[in-house]
Amino acid sequence: MSATSANVSERRVQPPSLAISTVIFALRPSESSGRPTLWLPLVRRIRQPYLGQWALPGGPLAHSESLQDAASRNLLETTGLAPRYLEQLYAFGGLDRSAGQRLVSIVYWALVQPDEAALTRESENVRWFRADRLESLAFDHNEIVKYALWRLRNKMEYGSIAYHLLGERFTLAQVREVYEAVLDKELDPANFRRQLRSTPHIEPTDEHLTGTRHRPPRLYRYAGPVPDGSVRQPLPASP
Repeated sequence: MSATSANVSERRVQPPSLAISTVIFALRPSESSGRPTLWLPLVRRIRQPYLGQWALPGGPLAHSESLQDAASRNLLETTGLAPRYLEQLYAFGGLDRSAGQRLVSIVYWALVQPDEAALTRESENVRWFRADRLESLAFDHNEIVKYALWRLRNKMEYGSIAYHLLGERFTLAQVREVYEAVLDKELDPANFRRQLRSTPHIEPTDEHLTGTRHRPPRLYRYAGPVPDGSVRQPLPASP
């Protein structure tokens, strides 16, 4: 038996390894139309397995930190991001996720506003990708992104999730663009505006969007409750 085969056999009898990964969604303009579309940052792997392939940001769980602290630390170390919205998504532990030692990943998902997304430390090994045009990712990360998109679309139907992708102030048209980007379909502007105005917790402000060619649209704000399971305060600074 070769040394490599022996090492793989030894890892297979070890207890499962526990890791943290995070799916981060943000709105960015489409390359072709300029309309907002969903994007997420990925990290290029610099070691085996899957050397050179893109993967979700993440890393191992330290003995001295909570799951959420580990997710926060990993995001800061890999992307420089500290999202205000960070929620545990699901645990992925399929038997064939990784060769050798079994790997269980606790996956979080985050939504970042444009000003937060601009703070990403992009490099040769950290880049943003369109969520609907992903290549083959490491491990089962394509399936994880697919599941995160499914959860996001379901939450859009009843929650306040859209406002975590916008700034503190927004127009009704910007909210519609969020829904269209996430749901991947066009919505009737008049009907959407009418429904949104009758929605609780959407309050008009005395401010208007500046820099437009036509009559400046009014800015609104979300004044509702924080969604269940979310974190809506700045995350801990990098240790």
